[in-house]
Amino acid sequence: MATSDATTSPSRYVQPEIDVPALTEVLDGEYAGIRDLVRTNLVTHASVLEEADELGVDAFRERVREIVVAMAATGQTGMGFPGEYGGGGDVGASIAAFETLAFGDLSVLVKTGVQFGLFGGAILHLGTERHHAAHLPDLITGRLMGCFAMTETGHGSNVQALGTVARYDAASREFVLTTPDDGARKDYIGNAARHGELAVVFAQLEVDGTSEGVHAFVVPLRSGGRVVPGVRIEDDGRKMGLNGVDNGRIRFDGVRVPREALLNRFADVSPEGVYTSPIENPNRRFFTMLGTLVQGRVSVGGAGVSVAKVALAIAVKYAVRRRQFEANPGAEEQLLLDYGLHQRRLLPLVARTYALHFAQDVVRAQLHEVFSGTEDDPLARRRLESRAAGTKALGTWHATRTVQECREACGGAGYLAVNRFAALKGDSDVFTTFEGDNHVLLQLVAKGLLTDHASEFEDLDQLGTVRYVTGLAVETVMERTSAHKLLERVRDLLPGGDEWDREAGLLDPEYQLAMVRYREEHMLAGVARRLKRGIDQKRDPGAVFSQVQDHVIALAHAHVERLVLEAFVEKVRTLPEGGNKAALGLLCDLFALSTIEADRAWFMEHGRLTVQRSKAITREVNDLCRKVRPLAADLVDAWGVPPEVLRAPDLLG
Repeated sequence: MATSDATTSPSRYVQPEIDVPALTEVLDGEYAGIRDLVRTNLVTHASVLEEADELGVDAFRERVREIVVAMAATGQTGMGFPGEYGGGGDVGASIAAFETLAFGDLSVLVKTGVQFGLFGGAILHLGTERHHAAHLPDLITGRLMGCFAMTETGHGSNVQALGTVARYDAASREFVLTTPDDGARKDYIGNAARHGELAVVFAQLEVDGTSEGVHAFVVPLRSGGRVVPGVRIEDDGRKMGLNGVDNGRIRFDGVRVPREALLNRFADVSPEGVYTSPIENPNRRFFTMLGTLVQGRVSVGGAGVSVAKVALAIAVKYAVRRRQFEANPGAEEQLLLDYGLHQRRLLPLVARTYALHFAQDVVRAQLHEVFSGTEDDPLARRRLESRAAGTKALGTWHATRTVQECREACGGAGYLAVNRFAALKGDSDVFTTFEGDNHVLLQLVAKGLLTDHASEFEDLDQLGTVRYVTGLAVETVMERTSAHKLLERVRDLLPGGDEWDREAGLLDPEYQLAMVRYREEHMLAGVARRLKRGIDQKRDPGAVFSQVQDHVIALAHAHVERLVLEAFVEKVRTLPEGGNKAALGLLCDLFALSTIEADRAWFMEHGRLTVQRSKAITREVNDLCRKVRPLAADLVDAWGVPPEVLRAPDLLG
């Protein structure tokens, strides 16, 4: 993306100048207003960062609840709800608000997500007018606190196998909820231990002895602050982090709720006990219900990127003021960020954070379009679910890696609780687990690639996917997938057979895109062939899938990295000429080449990278780090993290 190429001499390079406010405008995009409101609220409540260390667990939970309710009063948390109930009617704005809220205390963030995203989102998307009118007005203000009771101790990510049962009693016109064993208890449920009055409970619906699969019900937990009869709640206790969120375990001992408690957008039970649904296929019905809750994954992925921004803002600012060792006898000690190794540690992470930011912009826009559209496009929903899953996985893994690297880059001071890293590390670690374990999510991504999100997509579990893929010729799999078009683009773009990669400029974005597109295409073909070979050998489909799982995850990872790079390249192309475009061009090159460098073994094994070319990429990454170094402080300032929430007095002065 930069104007130079691999052979450009340093004397020809002109360092760009960054207009920080203008770059912040680019990053904030159309949601600058809501982001600024959240920043203002974060500054108002910045004391919570100290209170997290100073208060006991009970007091801190109450403090977090107070802040969430106070922020709700500003309109910040209700942006995704319809205007007639007091919301803002803007799904994209609600995601942007959540992303920005992740600059602050993450207990506040997660309690906000539980209350307005999970609990509120389930009522909104799975319920109908009767549920909306009854609950949304008080829910949006925080007067009514609720839970999202899906996860169980024994089943985790396997939602279809949940053990909690809701049997319909036609005589009383009630559902009876029961927890049959310890494995079926609801666990890790936010808002359950202390504040939740209602819960959206996911349970196996039984009508007249027939199981109709997992459905959601509105179930009271407390009345007047006291747990209602038949409900048992335990406190999950202290966690690695997020101790301002009152996670708990819930059991139901024959709890009765009226027939109207069923969230009935996709299915209903008549007073007489007749089950009906507009979606006949049970698997498709289940995945359609879960698909409406994709907003949570989009939110958590964006929050992960924001966590990385906070960590890097602290580490980079520290690295441009902290000196260590003199470069020459008698000279002043050298700034940390002037060391090549320190640049290598931090600046590719800055580049990847920018890349993931722009990829998050794409998935947020897709979410807004799908949920605001007048037409229900099943294919668009499936592609959104896949992209959200992949972006969430890469964004949250990036947060975990970045927080650790930045903590180490700040030395012993970074280990002190007062300097924010302890909270960032403990509070964000679980992002890789909730809203879907990242490895499970990447399998969802790969499943979509292998089936091209076909109409069969929702009907297929892992074994079904194996049978579906292996029932086709490998060539048919390739033809049915969107990735198949990539190889033709690569061939058209850079002809010359095995020589194509040696002739292109390293800083040519088309070369960079061709490399990641080829990797994805090759991995997709490889997975399809391995699946088919296993079935042709009459082996058990489950064993076949298990043996290629590492390949499946690698494919999904390569696919999402390709999407991330495409988003970054496209964003840079749309910007007007000037210093900001040049600076982002450097970052785009750094992200692309460091991504190829990190997987150089694969590219060399598959003939896409010579030894000489590999070494040239490493030299170019080092050169890009040197070019980004003078811009680093401005690049992290452009994220607009309020100084009040950086909370690193020992590091930032």
